[in-house]
Formats: sequence, C-alpha cells, structure tokens
Amino acid sequence: MTKISRSTAAVPTRPEDEKLSIGASFAYGFQHVLTMYGGIIAVPLIIGQAAGLSPTDIGVLIAAALFMGGLATLLQTIGLPFFGSQLPLVQGVSFASVATMVAIVGGGGIQAVFGAVIVSAAFGLLIAPLFSKIVRFFPPVVTGSVITTIGLTLMPVAANWSMGGNKKAADYGSVSNIMLAAFTLAVVLLLSKLGSSTISRLSILFAMIVGTVAAIFMGKADFSAVGHGAIFALPMPFHLGLPTFNIAAIISMMIVVLVILTETTADILAVGQIVDTKVDSKRIAAGLRADMASSLVSPVFGSFTQSAFAQNVGLVAVTGVKSRFVVAAGGVILVVLGLLPILGRVVAAVPLSVLGGAGIVLFGTVAASGIRTLAQVDYRNNMNLIIVSTSVGFGMLPIAAPTFYDQFPGWVGTIFHSGISSAAIMAILLNLLFNHLKRGNPENPSVFAAGTDRLITAELLEHLQDGDRCEDGKLIDVDGKEVPVTGEIPQAANGSSPH
Repeated sequence: MTKISRSTAAVPTRPEDEKLSIGASFAYGFQHVLTMYGGIIAVPLIIGQAAGLSPTDIGVLIAAALFMGGLATLLQTIGLPFFGSQLPLVQGVSFASVATMVAIVGGGGIQAVFGAVIVSAAFGLLIAPLFSKIVRFFPPVVTGSVITTIGLTLMPVAANWSMGGNKKAADYGSVSNIMLAAFTLAVVLLLSKLGSSTISRLSILFAMIVGTVAAIFMGKADFSAVGHGAIFALPMPFHLGLPTFNIAAIISMMIVVLVILTETTADILAVGQIVDTKVDSKRIAAGLRADMASSLVSPVFGSFTQSAFAQNVGLVAVTGVKSRFVVAAGGVILVVLGLLPILGRVVAAVPLSVLGGAGIVLFGTVAASGIRTLAQVDYRNNMNLIIVSTSVGFGMLPIAAPTFYDQFPGWVGTIFHSGISSAAIMAILLNLLFNHLKRGNPENPSVFAAGTDRLITAELLEHLQDGDRCEDGKLIDVDGKEVPVTGEIPQAANGSSPH
C-alpha cells in the first residue's frame, strides 16, 4: 500500500499551517466534503421545493450552494487581508436561515430571499469587528458549554440520517436503514482500531465507501440518476431573477445573521481549541468577515447565507488532521462539484443511512471536545457549575421540544430555535452576571458550588485512620483537625502524611 506522506518542510509555527502531500490533502479534503455534503444540499432542496421551482432550477440552487460553499471555504481557510480566519473550517449554506427563508418565500418569492440575504449580509459585514471584541467573554466555562451543545444539537441530524433521511419514504426508520448506519459506525471503529495511522485517520472516508458498497447489495444505493443531466454547468448570475427588497424580510434576515455570527464565533473558538492555536479578536473578525462577504455574494449565483459547518469541526477532532490546507482542498472539490453536476450526483448517491453512522462519531466527538474543555474549568467557590448546567439545559430545550417557541413572536423563535445560539447567549449572559458583575455574589456560593468543592479521592481515603469523622460537612481527624479533601494531601515536616 502506498504510504501517504507529509511534507518534509520545516515545522510550521502554527498547527493549522502544516502542509501535507497533495494526495493526502485531497483525500482528507474529500472526507470533509462527504461529511457535510448532505447538509449543504438540504437547504437548496427545501427552499427550492417551498418556492415551487422545477427540478432543473432546484438543480441550479444545489450547484450554486456547492460552488459558493467551495469559494467561501477557500476564503475562510486561505484568507485575504482582513478576510478569513485561516483555520480548518468548512463553509456552507447555513441551516439557521431555513425557517426564515421559507417564510419569506411564501410572501415574496425566492427573489425576496435573495434581496434579504444581500442586505442582511452587508449588515453583518459592518458589525463583524464588534462581534470580535467579545472574545474575552468566552472563557472555558462559556466555550465548553457551547461546544458541548453543538455536538448534542447535531445528534438529531445523525439520528435522522441513520433512519434514512426522508421522513416520507416508506422505509424511513426501518431496521435495515438503522442496521446500515450501525454497520458504517462499526467499520469506523474497526478501522480506527487498526495500527496504521493513515487508515485510522481516513476511517470516516473508508467507512462511507464500505457502507455504500453494502448499501448497493442491500438495494439502498441508486446510481441510475448519475448519467442524467448536464455534465458541466457554470452557475449563472441571477439565473432565477433579480433580487427584490422587502423591509420585513430584511429585518427577519438581520436577526438570522446575528444568529449566524454567534454560531460562527462559537465554531471558530471550537476549532481553535481543537487545533490548539491562538484565536484572538482580530482572527474572529476576519473569520466573520469571510462569512458575511461570502453571504453577500452568494445570492448573485443563486445561493444563501454562508456559515461554518459544525460537523466538520468534529472531523478535525476525530482525524487529528489540523491543516487548513486540507480543508482548502475540500473547498476546491466543492467548487468542482458545483461546476460538474455529474460528480455531485455520484456523491449524492451515498445513502443518508451511511452518513448517519459516521455522523454519530463525528457529532459525538464535538460534544466530547466540549466536555474536555469544561474539565479545565475551576468550579470551586464560584457559580461556574450553574452557568454550565443552565446554558446546556437551555440549549437542549428546542432539541427536546422542537415546538417549544411556536407560540412566541417569530423573532424569538428565529433566535432561540437554534440550540447553539440559545446556549451561547445564555452562557455569555450568565458568565457576565456571575463572573464579571460580581457585586452581590455571596461570599459562600449556593449549593451549586458548595457541593463541588469537597471531593474525596481514593488517594485521600487511603490516609484516613480510625477515629476520623464528619462534622458539619467537614472531615475531622482523630486529633480534631479538619482534613482538606481537595488539592494535595497535606504533608508533615518529614514528608509523610499527617496520619
């Protein structure tokens, strides 16, 4: 087997600047494309069907989504002066805007959606530097809560994919679909266990290929449509008509842009944490500008708001490949898929059940990364535990009960229907309330903090003697002295335990 080699160039100063061989870069980049492909085509499918477009025009929307996603990814990863975080972040059409765009389509057609996206993206581009200034309000207690929520909120996507993806299909939720997802998951785990680091890092890609082969034998993969349609198609400017500008639509999309900026900020911080690189306010501002600049241009070619894809953050964590040039290679593949619909139809033939099996690992890894971040948080004599619990719980509300905000005004649902945005907003506000505006905080915090400060470990128990006892929640030794139950075991002058 040919070994995928890394560049022999000098070790980069930043982990994300590592350059792999061209073959490795495009192999890992293709894995990123497979991970997000189902998500990136879902939005144009939903909007196109809501607008009553023909299959041909819906195909144009899909091609535009792939094309613009690729260009946005290149801008985010490679970067230009003041644009692009230069982090391994895959860009694509944002899910946060779907409900709002469907509502706009019903009132003014798809042209009103394009107009609202253009104006709201320009608004987002202007305020991007302001968002970048909040980085100091994202300590581990905030970022850990948000990253954990990102992973948890993506699990319903993995579950839906595992069940077949199409709720109207006769076999949706069938045992065969779920078993196909389980088989793909098992292949991921098996390949990850093998000694070869190359195979382990490409386990998601190989598992998808193996899963698709299995799906063919099960009669669940259909490649018959690959040969139908144009081989090459260049996205044409304003193919579906010139944009129209409706005030109500623009205002609603501005709210969506605030949500997207919040989510992208969280994704930039998340991938920075995983890559272990410095992320400051300037870098966040550059990443947000890339987001909004891409969103501003997208409607010209028939696409919508762009944002970072959280599921690909999980892929960076799973593979351990931190190079931004790998993701840039994925951006090139997306551009090619947008220009060659026949290749897009090949990728589209991968059954969603296969993607679901891989998604369980990917999305779970994002949540695990958040938990790892939360492990760095100091919970002693403060209110950090209630910040984490409330933020994650608040973020889970729209996941546990999707209709939770249906009776509220539309703008409330737009903001808080996203579990990621809900958790981010709550974590930021509670961190400000308890850790920055400290006036009024009790000297001895509530039960949420008191219970976290007295942890008895097995090592401490080994040093207890007969006669030690508990009084008023404290551990007292035979001499009547309190035994500390956090931190290091107290040492006597001769270096031994006081017991």
